Amino acid sequence: MISVHRFTQGGLFFAVDGGSASIHQLDETAYEVLGLWLQLREQAESSGCQAGWQELVQGWRAWSGGAEDGAHLPWQKAHRPLSSEYGWEAVKEAGDELLELVDQGLLLADDSYLDELAGLEMGSQALKAICLNVSHDCDLRCRYCFAGTGAFGGQRLNMPAETARRAIDFLLDNSPGRQRVEVDFFGGEPLLNLPVVKETVEYGEKQAAAKGKEIRFTLTTNGMLLDDETAAYLNDKMFNLVLSLDGRPEVNDRMRTSLDGNSVYDTVLPRFQQMAKLRGERQYYVRGTYTSYNRDFFEDVRHLVEAGFDRVSVEPVVADSHFPYALQPGDLPELFSQYEQLADYYCELYPTNQRFEFYHFNLSLLQGQCLSKRLTGCGSGGEYLAVTPNGDIYPCHQFVGREEYKLGCLDDDSLDESIQSSFRRAHVLNKLDCRRCWARFFCSGGCHANAVSANGSIYKPDQFSCELLKKRLECSIYIQARLLASQDADE
Repeated sequence: MISVHRFTQGGLFFAVDGGSASIHQLDETAYEVLGLWLQLREQAESSGCQAGWQELVQGWRAWSGGAEDGAHLPWQKAHRPLSSEYGWEAVKEAGDELLELVDQGLLLADDSYLDELAGLEMGSQALKAICLNVSHDCDLRCRYCFAGTGAFGGQRLNMPAETARRAIDFLLDNSPGRQRVEVDFFGGEPLLNLPVVKETVEYGEKQAAAKGKEIRFTLTTNGMLLDDETAAYLNDKMFNLVLSLDGRPEVNDRMRTSLDGNSVYDTVLPRFQQMAKLRGERQYYVRGTYTSYNRDFFEDVRHLVEAGFDRVSVEPVVADSHFPYALQPGDLPELFSQYEQLADYYCELYPTNQRFEFYHFNLSLLQGQCLSKRLTGCGSGGEYLAVTPNGDIYPCHQFVGREEYKLGCLDDDSLDESIQSSFRRAHVLNKLDCRRCWARFFCSGGCHANAVSANGSIYKPDQFSCELLKKRLECSIYIQARLLASQDADE
């Protein structure tokens, strides 16, 4: 199936080839010529024409070469409006350049070769990372919390040190061939169980070294327990930190509420600012959630940047549509506009000392992921697993509490192979909506948990999330083009 996506942003013109995952910046003439070709192809296919794309290409080659016979008159007629607007020579030059991309397999590429991979399981069976839910409790009561304010629909409890040690052993024993693995401390609020976090890090470092491996630790926190001593420890031991803050004070405190009624924003902002300074060049992100109450989330990102944070991520809330804070399909145009404003803001600050990273705009155009990773994404259910305080194992932290997706338990080190197999088959070639999408090699099929929440199946992605992801991808491409143009101008 041939899929090409065209879009414009900020006066620039782009095409993304779904078959080859190639990205092209075009001038306006080439953009319009390509649009006409796609229109002609669609008309031919809808009318049942068996000519196929190659015949259309041959028609262009003959017509642009000066042929006047009747077989190519439809092409002459079709291109006449473009020739009138842009000039025949410009149209011819644009078409010939597009055909060079076609000949190189970088545009209108046929990806039918992927059909033979559709039924296969994808992804490595070697474990890469585990999420340790060290606490199924929380000292906040966030209204949108997917984890049921920390308890995941069950009891409020902390993970014993013995369970955490067994999880470390499980990770190291089931990651053959991997020298570096990852452990994410999650909750609830993991700092409610800080002694076990510390003991787990110490145990993990020793066991990994004995096996010639390295463990990189990450922790997500709401900051309520982040005192100076804890901040120093986390800065020393954590490869990455995720700091939960939604943005402006009124936005944050509307959804993120404390047990004592005090402002969460006022409590955690100075602590996170201190943490960000401690981190320096080391990895961290301030991670927020936007809802229907702050569809103008660009203002929240700007607020966080102006507060001194240079690594920011904001995510759309995932919630049933009946909740008043849930995002709706009708919100998409406004949300798209917010991402576009954010992209321009990103470019404006990039040359300054206020440069920042926005998680969803990190896109490498020069070196992409391998094909397997492009098809499978995060690897949940295979390369990535989550462990609860009582040792139960799930595909990821967002599946915890969904008993139909429980993979096993550390008690017997068993995993449900049938569930794991279903996740390894849930790649973009086995999802009809993904198979025909231009962005499939960039999003890798989206979040399985979001798909289940929206449609009850890991094989049918959440369309709302898909639309937002594709918009973020467009903005990422636009940013890369602007930054490259700026670099060229400086040289």
